[in-house]
Amino acid sequence: MGSEKIILGIDPGTNMMGYGLLKVSGNRAEMMAMGVIDMRKQSDPYLRLGYIFERVTGIINEFLPDEMAIEAPFFGKNVQSMLKLGRAQGVAIAAAIHRDIPIHEYAPLKIKMAITGNGSASKEQVAGMLQRLLNLKADDMPQFMDATDALGAAYCHFMQASRPESGARHYSSWKDFAQKNENRVKR
Repeated sequence: MGSEKIILGIDPGTNMMGYGLLKVSGNRAEMMAMGVIDMRKQSDPYLRLGYIFERVTGIINEFLPDEMAIEAPFFGKNVQSMLKLGRAQGVAIAAAIHRDIPIHEYAPLKIKMAITGNGSASKEQVAGMLQRLLNLKADDMPQFMDATDALGAAYCHFMQASRPESGARHYSSWKDFAQKNENRVKR
């Protein structure tokens, strides 16, 4: 790991998208900020996507992260929900690619395991463990767990950064993404 860097964590969502930022110095991490992008008042799904792009780009411009860790969508039974979630995740990824920020994708199970040691941990357990690991005060804890889930993605990346063979997908640019995913990209 480098001597100092900032990791942006994203928990994709279509109503609420969580974000969390860690400042990493050597083997120490501290929380810089966390919150949610609230889209519940926006009924148009395409305007929501535009809002996600604007807000994630704004967060990137404000905090200048060196890397982004994003939670991979989990596979559910509702195909429409999966498509909407995938679009939201894709727009957040596009904002990072637009600013040349490397992206690391982690499955929810991997994030929970890295933080709690239990792949089926609840959101509350993840939040509680992050509070202890990062020495956060009760006042620092957000109202919405989407923010702590995002911080969890960033913390998982911090934990995995010394082990690049961890299975996380890493893309340094759109060209890199296309080369590593030829079966997913039309030419």
